[in-house]
Amino acid sequence: MLKVKSVLVSQPKPETEKSPYFDLSADCKVKIDFRPFIHIEGVPKNEFRQQKINILDFTAVIFTSRNAVDHYFRAAEEARVTVPDDMKYFCISESTAFYLQKYIVYRKRKIFHGQQRFAELVPLLKKHKENSFLLPCSDILRSNIPNLLEENGIDFKAATLYRTVCSDLSDLSDVNYDVLVFFSPSGIKSLYQNFPDFKQNDTRIAVFGPTTAKAAEEAGLNIDIAAPQPESPSMTRALELYIKKANKNGKKK
Repeated sequence: MLKVKSVLVSQPKPETEKSPYFDLSADCKVKIDFRPFIHIEGVPKNEFRQQKINILDFTAVIFTSRNAVDHYFRAAEEARVTVPDDMKYFCISESTAFYLQKYIVYRKRKIFHGQQRFAELVPLLKKHKENSFLLPCSDILRSNIPNLLEENGIDFKAATLYRTVCSDLSDLSDVNYDVLVFFSPSGIKSLYQNFPDFKQNDTRIAVFGPTTAKAAEEAGLNIDIAAPQPESPSMTRALELYIKKANKNGKKK
């Protein structure tokens, strides 16, 4: 096991100094850089038109993320549609529900939310089955979401309003870090799109979630750090455990 001195996290730098990544950096005396490997782009209005979806045909909207909220209201604005005051909103979490305040007067609207998992939102949707639901989503919508809606007899239509795109990392001279941290299959894809000749060598790969792990393995990468696990429910905890062990017992390059 080699010592760890540098980590690249494939996400934007946290906006708050209270981020556990900064605590990890100070506690373990490692350099942690941040760089998003992917970003979100809205589907152009002509592509949205091709889906033949009229926002006003629906009496309720299901939001699975803040990106979905942003691009739903963007699409409405571009279509010159005024979202009715009696529109119902069903959000995957309380934080996503509160984010609606950016676009509507929150206290005057019919807003419902789950805890965090989509399955927790389904009972609320079933209580309002008389509605027709619009599901704003990305081009990589997880299959479990439409499957759950169909299994429970929810009348819905998915609208692809945004897509996940590989970011341009050409300004990075290389990705020569001791640890690279990934959170989605798209991040793995971006790594090889930007650095087609990338060789793992002594670089440790950290992944969050089973789909990211699967993408890393299919790309031929060896996974050294994985979360969530019982002993490491978060990525920062998984990194902490690995780095402390490596830096105590490991060798220098």
